[in-house]
Amino acid sequence: MKFDFQTGECLLINKPYEWTSFDVVKKLKYSLRIKKIGHAGTLDPLATGLLILCTGKMTKQIDSYQAQEKEYTGQLVLGETTPSYDLETEVNQTFDISHITPELIQEKVQDFLGEIEQVPPMHSAIKVNGERVYKKARKGEEVIIKARKVTITTFEITNIDLPKVDFRVVCSKGTYIRSLVRDLGEALGAGAYMSALTRTRIGEFLLENAYEVEDFVNLVKDSRDEEEV
Repeated sequence: MKFDFQTGECLLINKPYEWTSFDVVKKLKYSLRIKKIGHAGTLDPLATGLLILCTGKMTKQIDSYQAQEKEYTGQLVLGETTPSYDLETEVNQTFDISHITPELIQEKVQDFLGEIEQVPPMHSAIKVNGERVYKKARKGEEVIIKARKVTITTFEITNIDLPKVDFRVVCSKGTYIRSLVRDLGEALGAGAYMSALTRTRIGEFLLENAYEVEDFVNLVKDSRDEEEV
């Protein structure tokens, strides 16, 4: 298989756990000597799943890919919260969950469908006054983050094994699933944090068609070796 990175390629990559999205960009850029490459939508380090990377002239399409609908699957834990709303930070509060039933969870999930307002996490890559807010959070600085409107098309509970709850979400650009989990926990009167997240779809692009990072690097290197023979 031959790739023309200069003219432009749209690459589907499965982002590894604990890698930043930029880690993937750097890996491909330097391993494969790609001059121009960028990703179309950040995934948190503790999330896995579909990452779209554009090279060459295809980088002009990044904004259009970022704007497309996203689908995620994940797991949340009820009865505890963390400052980052996920496993990046330690548990800071615990709550009784004896009042929570599957019926109550299904009922409260309905309140988050459609256009809603949510506040992004303090531990996120958005900028306030020109600085990433996660950097301010790590320094212990308080930052006021404005709520933003997002659209939740689907919020499906796929399994309940308290305190763990599995879910699937289809949403608009700019949605923070960690914030959605946090808000659901508050609505249930129990607190919650996200323990796992995988992006399974961006528009019509599917995770099942994505390459593992090392597999893709080896594929390209093998194809170059064959050309040189």
